[in-house]
Amino acid sequence: MTHPPTLTQPPQGRSRPPRRRRSRTKGWVIGVVGTACLGVAAWQVMAYYEIPPFTDKGDSISFAKSGRGDGTQAADSKAQMATGPEAAFEISGHADDGSKISVTTLKGKKSGFTGKVWVWAPKEYFDEPKYKNSGFPVLIALPGGSGYPNNYFGFDNGTIKLESSIAKWVKEGKSLPFILAMPVLNPEDTDKKGSPHPGRYWDGSDIPGQPKMGTWLTEDVPDLIKANFRTIKARDGWGFMGNSTGGFAGLKSVLQKPDKFKAVIANGPDIVPDSLLWDGHDKEKAANNPRVLAPKLIERGGPDVYLGFQIGDGKGEANDKKQIDSFISQYGKGPVKTKLHVIKGGQHNGATYLPNMDTGGMIQWISQHMQGPVD
Repeated sequence: MTHPPTLTQPPQGRSRPPRRRRSRTKGWVIGVVGTACLGVAAWQVMAYYEIPPFTDKGDSISFAKSGRGDGTQAADSKAQMATGPEAAFEISGHADDGSKISVTTLKGKKSGFTGKVWVWAPKEYFDEPKYKNSGFPVLIALPGGSGYPNNYFGFDNGTIKLESSIAKWVKEGKSLPFILAMPVLNPEDTDKKGSPHPGRYWDGSDIPGQPKMGTWLTEDVPDLIKANFRTIKARDGWGFMGNSTGGFAGLKSVLQKPDKFKAVIANGPDIVPDSLLWDGHDKEKAANNPRVLAPKLIERGGPDVYLGFQIGDGKGEANDKKQIDSFISQYGKGPVKTKLHVIKGGQHNGATYLPNMDTGGMIQWISQHMQGPVD
């Protein structure tokens, strides 16, 4: 009986294709597959390093739809849906989990100051159905140094990966899923030659005759976040974190406006305002001094505020640690709740402070005292 041909046995009378031809076909397939694999790898590399056109950096992004909920919020809801108007955001980068960091230029209606604000929301804000009508807590993250023209927390690279760290800590159950607002800390200020003025800064405050940076940080920036995101109505959903000068600004803001903000992580902060721009304005300077604000809050009995401090014990940190120890000893009582983490060998920089927000327990501590996502 003659059997029908099989895939491994060519039909009678038909010669097997030349081996050379099979090798060419096989080589062609391998080449195509190899090229494709290299192409994918190259695309991933170029996307990672944000090399055009393999990046969405600079593209417009809207948070309006995700900020409105589904329209079924109860009248007594603790969540605040996005109030509008919608700001014009552009993608500025990505966290390690692919979530997007964005930036806009804000013209402050209350301060009159114009500057950039970077924002980031965790994946839970967008992807978790159970949170579709939930307001999320907000941390206003302030850099050290001049804080202008950029807020270094708004760029998820190097050793200061704030967005990636928060995303990781949320997954590990250590942190609330915070929305991050990352504004510039200072206005541009240059001398006649166009170089930055050395030693000029604004203490995150409304110094007479100067840009109103206190109003910018505590009014305009929160209003921007409320306009575009689902937030929490009560102060329990609002806090600060900051390094050095930014730590002072956050510390002072919580003590100055405890009806709006509940907690702060102050990393290596100044304890008193020390800008030269205060000269001749002693009364206004005192109104921005934590050593004046804290006893007044204690005297009136609250509301409770939570002040977390981190400081290194490395070279050059002794005096700053002494000032923080003194502040906690004098004012860490009654409604002023404090926590101190001393970083062994730690220096005065973000590379020291950020990982210790985890290992020192500060991110867990502030998360315990602030409100998580709520409807």
